[in-house]
Amino acid sequence: MTDSSTVQADEMPTPLQGTVEMWTDGACKGNPGLGGWGALLRFGEHEKELFGGEKVTTNNRMELTAVVEALRALTRPSTVIIHVDSSYVMNGMKSWIAGWKRNGWKTASKQPVKNVDLWQALDAEVARHQVSWVWVKGHAGDPGNERADALANKGVDTVR
Repeated sequence: MTDSSTVQADEMPTPLQGTVEMWTDGACKGNPGLGGWGALLRFGEHEKELFGGEKVTTNNRMELTAVVEALRALTRPSTVIIHVDSSYVMNGMKSWIAGWKRNGWKTASKQPVKNVDLWQALDAEVARHQVSWVWVKGHAGDPGNERADALANKGVDTVR
């Protein structure tokens, strides 16, 4: 993981201090192919940028990895607003995950959940925080989403 941080880890907030906003994104050149993930974390005036990449992956894995890594960057339980442009992540967290867990990480059609390792990691990270989800349209001018996209592409460049 590469971290071009402008905030120290011990400056990350507790719920009483305010809300952390996150924008996350994944990118893939070929699907599967070279992939990258990026996250922008903002707390008041402080910002932290995270990104990384994998040589052989999928876009969905990179979208999930971005959120997992962003939440892992928080050293204390926090109130978090996560902005995603991935319907896969949004639907998974808002609609599907409860059923997957109830069914032993199987889909409604009794198939294993794809990317279960990342879904389980995300579920564990979300349990540490008070999380709200916001869907944003990708490549539509949302400044946080545009920065997360640029970071995800920077992540791809690290594995070229």
